[in-house]
Amino acid sequence: MKNLLTDYLYDIVSRKVPMDRLNEIRLRVNMPIVLHISGKNYYLSGEGLTGNKNMAIVCTQDMLSEIIRRASEHSLYAINHQLKQGFITISGGIRVGIAGEVVVDNHRVKTIKNFDGINIRVPHEVQGCSLNAFNYIMQDTFLNTLIVSPPGGGKTTFIRDILYQLSNHNYCYNVLLVDERYEIANCFNGVPQLNVGIFTDVYSGCNKLYGFENGVRSMRPDIIATDELANTEDLEALKYVANCGVKVLSSVHAASIEELRQKPGFKDILDSKVFKRFVVLSSRRGPGTYEGIYDENLRGIYLIDN
Repeated sequence: MKNLLTDYLYDIVSRKVPMDRLNEIRLRVNMPIVLHISGKNYYLSGEGLTGNKNMAIVCTQDMLSEIIRRASEHSLYAINHQLKQGFITISGGIRVGIAGEVVVDNHRVKTIKNFDGINIRVPHEVQGCSLNAFNYIMQDTFLNTLIVSPPGGGKTTFIRDILYQLSNHNYCYNVLLVDERYEIANCFNGVPQLNVGIFTDVYSGCNKLYGFENGVRSMRPDIIATDELANTEDLEALKYVANCGVKVLSSVHAASIEELRQKPGFKDILDSKVFKRFVVLSSRRGPGTYEGIYDENLRGIYLIDN
């Protein structure tokens, strides 16, 4: 974080902000700086956190540009393969999401320019957060599992911990992690910045179809893990893996089982019972709040009393 933020901002954040609970720093040009901490938003002032926007530090264009220069190590060209996907990953696993003018040529995104906002996402290893679900997922064998959560509900942290727990419990499965957006292992220069277990190989920056098809052929995984099934191509890749006899751990954006049922493309997945376990998370009591665990028939087998 020190090499990313301006000296002025880092001095305040490092002294006045609970870094162990910091999830995001959002900077928008000419707008107050907002910090997301343990599921709540606060403004950043010269004295630390505040609920008064009139006391907040306002992000300037120069401030935003300097942070992006630091994130790219002063070479946007060198990291354009990430930039055109809307983010930059830096050492320590921090991911900087970027908003601005998207440059499109012949229906393909070439880059992003004229930046007007960034979201600095600070990952956390919460080792043990998946243990309430672990024995439901890992029985005689690993059961295909889908993590169901709205954005910010903790699904990525949960997947990371499941992979860690598999090796921590000495289940010697070969795991292939297809980390499309560098969010789970947070690889930097090819090295995972976060602990995804000692039996895990990582494909970073590729789409799921490429990672699944090539990974099955070349890495012989027992389990493939990935984040955020989002479109028809992702679901087709999932079916391919399941038909190859490889176990699957993945996630999807949905607030509940009922909402999952309504998502386009998921009816066939649910009807064919590809997934044997569904873990529903939320941020109701902070990211990673358990809402329930369900079997392949979507019957609750571990329900939380609200």
